[in-house]
Amino acid sequence: MPDIDLIHEDAHLLVLNKPAGLLCVPGRGEDKQDCLSARAMRRWPDALVVHRLDMATSGLVLMARGAAMQRALGDAFAERRVHKRYQAIVDGAMPAQDEWSVIDAPLMADWPNRPLQKVDPAGKPSLTRWRALSSASAPDGKTEATHLLLEPLTGRSHQLRVHLLSIGHPILGDALYGSADVQARAPRLLLHASELGFVHPVTQQALCLQSPPGFDFSSLTARP
Repeated sequence: MPDIDLIHEDAHLLVLNKPAGLLCVPGRGEDKQDCLSARAMRRWPDALVVHRLDMATSGLVLMARGAAMQRALGDAFAERRVHKRYQAIVDGAMPAQDEWSVIDAPLMADWPNRPLQKVDPAGKPSLTRWRALSSASAPDGKTEATHLLLEPLTGRSHQLRVHLLSIGHPILGDALYGSADVQARAPRLLLHASELGFVHPVTQQALCLQSPPGFDFSSLTARP
């Protein structure tokens, strides 16, 4: 059985670290049945999905143990009582800052180009907080990139990827939204769910789980 990177386990919930390139739930076709939820259920038969990450995104995924906990955690996400933080490396230079900025851009499906999403005034309200940590020149000396912290305040499909594209800073390695150059600058999407914080529905303990990204900003490339 493939390894599972377990961050937290108790009788009620699990927090797992999903690798980039692995689905959260099964897809269509026999070749898409290996996924995080299937792996988890082989070890914890009561494990149920609460939320998802894109296949290309790595990082922390919260799973419930049992239907009652799934409902409780689902309500916490819906009511924005779960703190989520991501790290990303994006194209272009952005000055480091202490204050958080907000991208307020409604999103909707780009139906002729599914599964792509797009910014559209008729879309659903979508908010992302971001803060630049540092910028650097790429090894070729011709391009620049910036290390960002990101906090999605809403949970739209591809939200972080489309929001960053909308302000002119696509995530490096993004095969869906990046140009050929942006895709070529990293072997994977440089987006990682690095922090989850919430109050445990049963114990009422405040939990803050963290996972460092598996990519190295100093070289602007992902580690193997």
